[in-house]
Amino acid sequence: MNKTTIIIPTYNNFDYSETCIDSIRKFTENGSYQLIVVDNNSTDGTADWLKSQSDIEYILNDENMGFAISCNQGIAKAEAKNDILLLHNDCVVTTNWLNNLKECLYSEPDIGAVGPVNNHQNVDKNFSDFDKMFNLADELNTNGIKDYEQMLKLSSFCMLIKRETVNKIGLLDERFSPVFNEEDDYCYRILEANQKILLSKNTFVYHFGAMSLNINPRKNEYFEDNAKKFEEKWGFNSRYSSNIRNELIAFIDEDKGKPINVLEIGCGCGATLLKIKSEYKNAQIFGIELNENSAGIAAHFADMRNENIENANLSYEKNFFDYIIFADVLEHLCYPEQVLLNMKPYMMDSGKILASIPNVMHYSVISDLLNGNFTYTDAGIIDKTHLRFFTLSEINKMFIKCGFADMVYTYNQMYYEQDKSIVDKLVSISGEDRRVQFQAYQYLVKAKKNNN
Repeated sequence: MNKTTIIIPTYNNFDYSETCIDSIRKFTENGSYQLIVVDNNSTDGTADWLKSQSDIEYILNDENMGFAISCNQGIAKAEAKNDILLLHNDCVVTTNWLNNLKECLYSEPDIGAVGPVNNHQNVDKNFSDFDKMFNLADELNTNGIKDYEQMLKLSSFCMLIKRETVNKIGLLDERFSPVFNEEDDYCYRILEANQKILLSKNTFVYHFGAMSLNINPRKNEYFEDNAKKFEEKWGFNSRYSSNIRNELIAFIDEDKGKPINVLEIGCGCGATLLKIKSEYKNAQIFGIELNENSAGIAAHFADMRNENIENANLSYEKNFFDYIIFADVLEHLCYPEQVLLNMKPYMMDSGKILASIPNVMHYSVISDLLNGNFTYTDAGIIDKTHLRFFTLSEINKMFIKCGFADMVYTYNQMYYEQDKSIVDKLVSISGEDRRVQFQAYQYLVKAKKNNN
């Protein structure tokens, strides 16, 4: 395996940087890495400290260049054959971290990048002190279990990239400076190069979060600007198109080893399908997506077809799918009932529909109506692209009418305590049993095909 060049961009927050580098020294084998710190004109003594460290190579910028440019500077300085590891300065690495990541990176020849789990997104743990964190890391990082999950994208808080991948697809796109979306862009470029991205679930790295490069005062501005730049480049919104619908996946109640066939209508980049594939290893995953750009990303791991679901004749086998997913789709259709009927012949006798549908009975909509407003918005229940509107009762009627049974309902709630008086007034009119229907923002439905 190649050596690794660890690149850490910094801007002030010296205490975090020192803690991060101390952890690298403690938990990383000597001689296995090159350490490069790119400092962006810190004013807290970071530069002077770097100059006194014999094991750190550094670049001192005259201004805050941002994450992408800083990483590219580090890559340019890296030893030519080294793999590249991008690391935020507010991380603490742990036992075996780099060895485990390298093992994951080289577990298959077509893997381009890997990342660890962390305390924010992947490991449901709160730590009152670092001793407990290190105990968890020791247990996770040394248990000998190779637990890898294929991903659509990774966070750059800690991302290890194979050198041949960097040579193939190039540097980070500097249009996304100072920060946001550069990691999404890079991961999609890796997928476009027909390489995989993996999460090493047997590697834990602690991440304080929101400390790298001190961008908090303008965080929202950078986020919005770079989201627009990303959409201009790729033709889809990364956040929307890469959303994993875990609440719908939770409806799948099959044995993990059972072969199942899953179709998602409006699958975006296929994040939900990829998550299903990671949990149900023998699943076959299929997708339909109108946006050709996001469908192109999903096509790297799913069977993508250009189908018109409002047409009764599709190219799939009859009695084939165990699950068909409509995540925020039915409300966009002219004839949702007809689409459900169209899909039935392609479902197995025990097949199920999984759907998420916004609730027009939510108290926010009723409150606006009482004030004379029914204003369409760019997102939400009254999204300007919604053609149909549903309550719980109407959802139930639709599925029964279309020949489904055994409906199971849960919901996503959007309810604020300051609005309790509005909900209480509505309940006083319609009854206490309607309270949940006023608070439910979106219904989640599992409906079984009814052959009687």
